[in-house]
Amino acid sequence: MELVRIVSFGEGMIEERADGSFGWGGDAVNVAVYLARQGAAPALMSGMGVDGESEAVTAAWAGEGIDVTRVLRDPGRRAGSYRIAVGEGGERRFAYDRAASAARAFFSRPEAEAVLAWAASADILILSGITLSIYTASERAWIVELAASVRRRGGKVAFDPNYRPAGWPSREAAWAAVEAIAPYISLALPSLEDHLGLKGDAEPEAVTAAWLGLGAEEAVVTLGASGAFAARAGQTAFAEAASVEALVDTTGAGDAFDAAYIAARLVHAEPMAAALAHATALAAETTAWPGAIAPAHVGRRRLG
Repeated sequence: MELVRIVSFGEGMIEERADGSFGWGGDAVNVAVYLARQGAAPALMSGMGVDGESEAVTAAWAGEGIDVTRVLRDPGRRAGSYRIAVGEGGERRFAYDRAASAARAFFSRPEAEAVLAWAASADILILSGITLSIYTASERAWIVELAASVRRRGGKVAFDPNYRPAGWPSREAAWAAVEAIAPYISLALPSLEDHLGLKGDAEPEAVTAAWLGLGAEEAVVTLGASGAFAARAGQTAFAEAASVEALVDTTGAGDAFDAAYIAARLVHAEPMAAALAHATALAAETTAWPGAIAPAHVGRRRLG
């Protein structure tokens, strides 16, 4: 695989699964893990504490092949956490404890400015609405400028809105944050559910049209059990959802989809239809296990 600098920015967290076991997750981390499992070499830009739990989790990320040298360490904070409750059909609800999250204090660290300057030279920058939601308006402006810098240098910006209403004062506030960064998005990766919550569009064609209208070069909307639809100027593609033999937990499935699609399209320029098929297959495969991250053999594929 050609060496590509991939930077995923967001919060890594301790995970308490529905079966009582523990792990770790967070959308930026999940995407990085599945990219690494496909032969990429992603870097995670985040914050963590220096306590035992933080050290163990950061070491686990490194063990997955993620570059953790830009995970800023904060002795006064720790990792945030979340608890998963799984309902019928593997659908999940989350309860968060992130008041003391080190990732939330990323911009207050003295090293942050240098790390942001480093990230501006990324070939692929990966962001999400959850990442936007944990920062203040002035800090989000730094993220927008980072995305703009990546695009000016010829890089790509992948963005999943990952809309979680609890993270925003209103859906209008969330959409305003999206609109601020939209001119710099290369690849938009909304789910139909998230876009419905943000804007109300219910048809895949309308959702992708909305994101292309905001400035994205390409938009992919995941449709749950109905598959996924992708569009760019003059082109569309659709993939049925992959079959699932034993649905346990859908946590992280969307992030696995994002990683697979980013690897196929932005790293290797595979056709949209092939990328969708790969992404839906990986997303389905991850739902057979509890928690955000499936066992180490899941998602191993060398592209290119």
